[in-house]
Amino acid sequence: MFQYTGYILAGVGGTVAITVAAFAIGALLGVPLAVASRSGHRLVRWPAISVIEVLRSVPNLVWLFLVFFGLPEVGIRLGPWATAILTLGVTSSAYLAEIYRGGFSGLGQGQWLASKALGLTTWDRGRHVLAPQLARVVSPTMATYAISLLKESALASTIGVVELTFRGGLVSQRTGDGLTTFVVVGVVYLLLSLPLAYTSRRVDSRLRAKFSVG
Repeated sequence: MFQYTGYILAGVGGTVAITVAAFAIGALLGVPLAVASRSGHRLVRWPAISVIEVLRSVPNLVWLFLVFFGLPEVGIRLGPWATAILTLGVTSSAYLAEIYRGGFSGLGQGQWLASKALGLTTWDRGRHVLAPQLARVVSPTMATYAISLLKESALASTIGVVELTFRGGLVSQRTGDGLTTFVVVGVVYLLLSLPLAYTSRRVDSRLRAKFSVG
């Protein structure tokens, strides 16, 4: 089986690409969702909350199948890669929106009101006051979610995306050695996750040190 290790490792790029692209989409779309879910207007708040809950309540595998197998019935066809990235990206936006919303709730109003009293514009207040503090609050949780998304990317193999798990499945079928094959695949996922966890702790420590000094 070990002669196929290189073939399995060739799927790392696909796994990382799906994770990074889906996370970027989710991080971007999650911002307006989080802001809307905290709106004082019910017509804005409740639709946003409903979208978040629906996206989070249905398993990602079901969403993948719905998009990949269901949408062609209404004339919308996406390839496996586009389906995986867009679907995981959109569902990620709901989880990240909740992370953002929790971060907003954890921030005090004192500095925001003080910056308003100083005459800073809404943009400057958001960029210089809210964003740095929010980053400190949510970065560890976002990193944890990124690790979860890395593992969720394996679901893309079910619709034919040739990534790490898909290649592992092919090797398992060819060699009949599923145990060793997926031990190797599991170790690779572990090695991919460790840098994320380490980076999260480093970033969190630096942000805490920065704000404690400030």
